[in-house]
Amino acid sequence: MNHNQQSTEARHDDDPALSEFLASLMDYTPTIPDELVEHYLAKSGFQCPDVRLIRLVAVATQKFVAEVAGDALQQCKARQASIVKDKRDKQQKDKRLILTMEDLSKALREHGVNVKHQEYFADSPSTGMDPASREE
Repeated sequence: MNHNQQSTEARHDDDPALSEFLASLMDYTPTIPDELVEHYLAKSGFQCPDVRLIRLVAVATQKFVAEVAGDALQQCKARQASIVKDKRDKQQKDKRLILTMEDLSKALREHGVNVKHQEYFADSPSTGMDPASREE
């Protein structure tokens, strides 16, 4: 038996498992709506009428977002654990975690996504307001 025949047989062995998985996607409702996935796929030039493929992309996206969120949470916990002891005593009353853009950027960087955000500078209290409503 040559290599070509072996790979063809291996594909046939996986077909029932793959078919079962794809069929299960029809019953699954992902967190990310099909319409949203279709929109971004179409925006990138990809069109597919198969709902199973759309849901597969939605599940993969959901997994990616969950991993990034978990990594960002770990970054946040590590950052807050490194706060100096005297400052920590004052903050013991408030146990909430505050996720910052830095935490999210570090988590995304671990997954190969580089985020650049502009620093926010407020020149005056009216910065960001509608020019017609300013009283300067």
